[in-house]
Amino acid sequence: MTNAHERQTGTLVGCGCGTQEAPNGGERKAVAVDADAKARNQRRLRRIEGQVRGLQKMVEDDRYCADILTQIASVHEALRGVGRELMRNHLRHCAAAAIQKSPADAEAMYDELVDMMHRNSR
Repeated sequence: MTNAHERQTGTLVGCGCGTQEAPNGGERKAVAVDADAKARNQRRLRRIEGQVRGLQKMVEDDRYCADILTQIASVHEALRGVGRELMRNHLRHCAAAAIQKSPADAEAMYDELVDMMHRNSR
């Protein structure tokens, strides 16, 4: 995933909030994570996992297509709910920290947020 600055300059930069990829291909970490939001997301994702297993069984059992599509729509909405919660956390912690840090970090965050909104609005 690249942001607008990376596409324009061809340079790889970290997340606008200052998180960087860890050495040796490690993962980036959030600046802060609300513990309650994390617990809610984990519960939601476990429920979604169960819904997906149910979808697999519905397909295996040759269930009526419209019923499967209804369940797929339900999974989509559940995933959007997790996405909204993650976006709220990103704005509250990561984006706020970057915007307050410096004008350059703020600009990188603005680019990242616009890219995220574009990707998630489809």
